[in-house]
Amino acid sequence: MDKYSGLLHPISTFIPSGVPQHWADLGCGTGVFTRILAQYLPESSKITAIDKVLQHFPETMGNSINIDFRVGDFENESLPLQHLDGIMMANSLHYVRDKEAFILQAEKYFAKNPAFLIIEYNRTEANQWVPYPIPFEQLKTLFSRLDYTHIEKIGEQKSLYGGVMYACYVRKEVD
Repeated sequence: MDKYSGLLHPISTFIPSGVPQHWADLGCGTGVFTRILAQYLPESSKITAIDKVLQHFPETMGNSINIDFRVGDFENESLPLQHLDGIMMANSLHYVRDKEAFILQAEKYFAKNPAFLIIEYNRTEANQWVPYPIPFEQLKTLFSRLDYTHIEKIGEQKSLYGGVMYACYVRKEVD
């Protein structure tokens, strides 16, 4: 089991079993969390992984999950995404200065009800690696302001870099 699998394990309770899903992993990096998400998605699901830097992924991961890697800047470019069931942002939301505008823009990529899986550092002080930190309480306030009705911390774990990381599942019900 990967060192972060336990952090994300509760996500399985929010993903319908047997129904293929399409998720995006924004700021995927080398795919540490992409691989973990692939373990929890139903067979025949798809992950579109996006990063500014070219990465090399296998065509399938985990439970026969199709991986489509794209080079892109998720914050400043329109992305080739549509009909998503979820967006994962693992240690990437802290690079977004205007988080509210970004979330509102990202909502257009969803098939119906926007759902985010956020993994972040629970810290308030910025540094060169975390320029715009978002501790859990601030994240909760942000999504509440945007009418998200389900905001749940699903995991917490000590970070190798000090402090604590948290995982949060957020969902908005759209009429």
